[in-house]
Amino acid sequence: QVQLVESGGGSVQAGGSLRLSCAASKLPYVEYCKAWFRQIPGKEREAVALISTDMSESPQYATSVKGRFTISQDIEKHTTSLQMNNLKVEDSATYYCASMTKLQRGPCPQQSTAYTYWGQGTQVTVSS
Repeated sequence: QVQLVESGGGSVQAGGSLRLSCAASKLPYVEYCKAWFRQIPGKEREAVALISTDMSESPQYATSVKGRFTISQDIEKHTTSLQMNNLKVEDSATYYCASMTKLQRGPCPQQSTAYTYWGQGTQVTVSS
């Protein structure tokens, strides 16, 4: 059973930075899509950043975070990180890391329903 554990959330003022990390355990050696999603109450879970272990595609970002967020991974350590710079109040949400087995080359899916494994979520609060 794959387990994902997030860390690094917290509170920050607008314009500040946070770095989220996601550590995976017991990850069989296959290709994966790894993603960061975020969700606010009453809204659907939104894909923020996506990356694949086969690196067949460039990382993908939601339009609202392009140029501010950077997703990265350490394949050997099974960790995925999200560096968030120039944070805005509207970035406040619960952030989740997720992963799924990648069976073919191409972009990772943006739908949350495609992802099998999820972390418990970490809260990010940005104040003005």
